Amino acid sequence: MPEHNAAVESAMEGELALLTPEIRRSPERVGALLHPDFHEFGASGRHWSRAAIIASLAATSEPGARPVTVSALRGVQLAPDLVHLTYDTEYDGSRAHRSSLWRRTEGRWLLWFHQATPFSERAT
Repeated sequence: MPEHNAAVESAMEGELALLTPEIRRSPERVGALLHPDFHEFGASGRHWSRAAIIASLAATSEPGARPVTVSALRGVQLAPDLVHLTYDTEYDGSRAHRSSLWRRTEGRWLLWFHQATPFSERAT
């Protein structure tokens, strides 16, 4: 069953911030939320490094862009310094199941790992 404690809430706030166009456009703001060892397996199947995802988000996030729609956001604290989040997103007709691991590092919650798996309405 999902937990809602301060650690989970902090990770959720960071995750939702990373999905907003204002944050995504700013390499500094994205970088402030990503762990130095961050990596991602994107919905495309591509493996993203920290530097690559920061550059890609800054290049593709347009002013006035719609935010990503989020549903079924859940979280659980797995260890004192580790939170796991799961949720679904929809953007421009594409849907994905998402999973993120957030690590507390030097007193801040930072996104350490993210994976997105595309799905269709038939698959739900």
